[in-house]
Amino acid sequence: MAISLGNAFIKNFLGKAPDWYKVAIISFLVINPIVFFLIDPFVAGWLLVVEFIFTLAMALKCYPLQPGGLLAIEAVAIGMTSPEQVKHELVANIEVLLLLIFMVAGIYFMKQLLLFIFTKILINIRSKTLLSLSFVISAAFLSAFLDALTVIAVVISVTVGFYSIYHKVASGQEPHAAHDHTSDKHIREVSRDDLENYRAFLRSLLMHAGIGTALGGVMTMVGEPQNLIIADQAGWMFGEFILRMAPVTVPVFICGILTCILVEKFQICGYGTKLPENVRKILVDFDDEERRTWTNIDYAKLFVQVIIAVWLILGLALHLAAVGIIGLTVIILATSFTGVTEEHALGKAFEEALPFTALLAVFFSIVAVIIDQHLFAPIINMVLELEGSAQMTMFYIANGLLSMVSDNVFVGTVYINEVKTALMNGIITRDQFDMLAVAINTGTNLPSVATPNGQAAFLFALTSALAPLIRLSYGRMVYMALPYTIVLTFVGLAGIEFMLVPMTEWFHDMGWLSHHVAEAVSHIAPATGH
Repeated sequence: MAISLGNAFIKNFLGKAPDWYKVAIISFLVINPIVFFLIDPFVAGWLLVVEFIFTLAMALKCYPLQPGGLLAIEAVAIGMTSPEQVKHELVANIEVLLLLIFMVAGIYFMKQLLLFIFTKILINIRSKTLLSLSFVISAAFLSAFLDALTVIAVVISVTVGFYSIYHKVASGQEPHAAHDHTSDKHIREVSRDDLENYRAFLRSLLMHAGIGTALGGVMTMVGEPQNLIIADQAGWMFGEFILRMAPVTVPVFICGILTCILVEKFQICGYGTKLPENVRKILVDFDDEERRTWTNIDYAKLFVQVIIAVWLILGLALHLAAVGIIGLTVIILATSFTGVTEEHALGKAFEEALPFTALLAVFFSIVAVIIDQHLFAPIINMVLELEGSAQMTMFYIANGLLSMVSDNVFVGTVYINEVKTALMNGIITRDQFDMLAVAINTGTNLPSVATPNGQAAFLFALTSALAPLIRLSYGRMVYMALPYTIVLTFVGLAGIEFMLVPMTEWFHDMGWLSHHVAEAVSHIAPATGH
């Protein structure tokens, strides 16, 4: 039956999103200018932040790029920020954008090697707890020296591979047959319980890996972009950064590992689901079949990918170039030596990352609003008025809370610049500055695991093609992160309260030792650009 032109516009708006969701977005677009012009721009700014978080939370109803983008466009149009400020934020974060465009695509061409390695791990480690620990520890180690987004991109790529293998067989097809793994239409009834358990199993591994990137990323000056900014303002080299953070990061890492064990043992917050035996058998059969059918061409591709993986690790660990540029070299090398030369074959590699890259650009537009409307200024001024340990504690808490709703790179940058200004004006001492720098760094890295918008790696996982496959929603992600959020936040706070001052005094009294140890450790990993 034909529909009217007006109804056609309504139907086309945000496509298949529920009607209540469409009404909500339209309401936001109507309310924002009224609040901005007639009530208070500051209130309108915070309202916009809440609305954008809503679009992220409803990512499975509608991809956040469209509704979030409409909110961002309106914000610029009514003067909440300017196109120049948006451009400034994009330019300031160009390395993150290049990373998403090129590194994620580069990982796509390494899938054969990654699937081979992780399949061996998955079918040979029978203990779910031990398997979870291996994901947490390996993600932490890699994130300390590489980049959290790169690490999570690897895990996502591998997880999609695992999922599609079982999904094909459960649909009654051969593992190597062409198949749409996004649809459950052909899943046999007897396989549905196994599929749900398998989804829960993969969700837990992805979340463990995501937490691992936070545990490792906070430890070194190259683990997260804001770490590098903080280290630069403090004048710390690679080794000194590790030592300064150690009173907080070491206890947090140990307690994070213990949390992993406990949530798996006691099946807390969606963890503890084991790999179904039927699924394990399919993965084992797939692995056996792979080895039987491989030709010298396949082995040659695998060999090339191993060499490229070595280059990738060395290039990232030694920071030979920006992460995105190294990703571009991976694309060129992997496609050149594995026979991928058609344009359409190259295009598939970019399908995963480009929607998220566009979403991140919209996110930086919201950050531009936060800057222009000075949304964080009252909190910063209030905290700077405090004294002693209360100041460190509040810096940690304020950074943590703001990082849950905003970009932790932005929060860390704003706070360290304010503290550096206070140091230059003689408001605080150098020792106070050092302790506040530790509080800022740990505050932006640890409590921010509470929500997907707190860390780019978490947001990337939520908005990836994998999330709907394994039923990973915003709410479920927050729920599964909750045990880690509580432990990491409070152990970090305890480190700030009880360990930071004694360690800072030790640095002050033994400055020559700090210098020589830092210099020695710096030779292990040169502190060049991130």
